[in-house]
Amino acid sequence: MRVERQRPSRLRFVLIALVLAALATGCGADEEEEGSGGGTGGGGAAPGSAIRPDDFNGARFSVGSKEFTEQLVLGQIAVEALKAGGALVKDNTGLEGSEAARKALTGGEIDMYWEYTGTAQLVYLNQEPSADSKTQYQEVSKADRENGITWLAAAPANNAYAIAVRREARRPLDVMTISDLKGLVEDKPDDSALCLAKEFAERSDGLPGIEKTYGFSYPDDLIVEVRAEGEIYDEVDKGARCTFGEVFLTDGRIVGNDLVVLEDDKGFATTYNPSLNIRTEVLEKYPKLEDLFGEIAARLNNDTLRSLNAQVDVDGKPPDEVAQSFLEDNGFTG
Repeated sequence: MRVERQRPSRLRFVLIALVLAALATGCGADEEEEGSGGGTGGGGAAPGSAIRPDDFNGARFSVGSKEFTEQLVLGQIAVEALKAGGALVKDNTGLEGSEAARKALTGGEIDMYWEYTGTAQLVYLNQEPSADSKTQYQEVSKADRENGITWLAAAPANNAYAIAVRREARRPLDVMTISDLKGLVEDKPDDSALCLAKEFAERSDGLPGIEKTYGFSYPDDLIVEVRAEGEIYDEVDKGARCTFGEVFLTDGRIVGNDLVVLEDDKGFATTYNPSLNIRTEVLEKYPKLEDLFGEIAARLNNDTLRSLNAQVDVDGKPPDEVAQSFLEDNGFTG
């Protein structure tokens, strides 16, 4: 029997969004919230060093990002920080997908963008996944030196892939873990539809890797491919097209839509700490970039990123406004 969704009241949704923005709560699981991600940066640091208008006076930078909310926010943080330092900045944020962003960087079309350690390790560099986040950072940063790319200090946030279900369906379907999902797909396919984006369907750290680790294949007729990552949260919340969906652990819509992340009980997911990737020749010309974005990264833990993402996806604020507020609140700009 397909579990029907009882839609929460508007008041309930607003209260959830307000709590998220004010308290930056966890990912919405019934159990404990995961940690800040084990990145190489720090958390809870003192106010950042103010950016001076002449720090990058006369410099010209091209900043990129991928197209989903967190990447747009991170991209705008870089854009606004560089502008505050007196640089002329070309905004190339919103590139479609990881491969496009990576190619733009290696091809010199952009000077920098925020990338994730796990994505580089598994997708670009074809390395074996590292269990330890610091080792992972060291391995990807060392390998990318040969590609003319420098990894600045990684943030402690962990934007790993996960699979979520709306809260009302979780207990009736008795699905707490990805192993439970495997059984549901085999026994109750009508309740197992999965919403995902094309990239997750193809990447080794996406659905193919989950299927390999957990020993099952998702039937094609149970996969609902959406055009953009952001659609997934609403589709899972509605429960009409799909019961489950691919999500990012730092996405504010997990709490905003009252979703619950399934436990990765076989430990498939690797760590995805964001780091500003910059062309080495650019960094050599402007070494101040390293300290500035090291301080910025140190303030980006799971709770902070989830709150910033929610301001865009739940509250409807534009990414550049969210980025400006983040820099002001953390003492980088006045």
